[in-house]
Amino acid sequence: MPDVRSDEDCRRLIATLKRPACRGCFTLSYAYGLRVTEAVTLPVTAVDRSQMTLRVIGKRNKERILPLTESILEMLGEVWKSHRSPQWLFASYAIVTPLSYTSAWRAFKKARGECGFDDNFRPHSLRHSFATHMLEQGVDIRVIQILLGHSNIQSTQVYTHLTEPLRDNLRKLLDQTTDGLFEGREAKDG
Repeated sequence: MPDVRSDEDCRRLIATLKRPACRGCFTLSYAYGLRVTEAVTLPVTAVDRSQMTLRVIGKRNKERILPLTESILEMLGEVWKSHRSPQWLFASYAIVTPLSYTSAWRAFKKARGECGFDDNFRPHSLRHSFATHMLEQGVDIRVIQILLGHSNIQSTQVYTHLTEPLRDNLRKLLDQTTDGLFEGREAKDG
């Protein structure tokens, strides 16, 4: 079962990250369900301002084009201004190389500790949380599959587990559809 965190927990952890490149990397991971390895290696050319898209190369060199929001575009610009690397959106301190997964992981771990979260909260939890929150908002699973870059829908179906909000909504729906059902049957038979 994937480790899924509340939106509040994800935002709190991200806000705790001090270094702009790390905060930006994990913001993008949570906002779009990116793998951290995908986020840290994003070149500046991944952003297409005219089309308002982000080009991500995932596993097995699979490309996906994601729609950029104004707030994410603005965040990316702010992060870039903190290092001004001509090549990388999230640059290392050396600027000529991308932020390393190890550096991002260390920053995540430190922020996690500062927030008091348990060790199960890992960078990939942001991806799991994104997918689950999208599903809870009613986004079609096939759209989530595209956003995550899954080749097979079965990889995405792991997120269809009944989360608390989904259980509550299902319970309300079942209450509505079953209320008076038994009594109605007796009235017809009687």
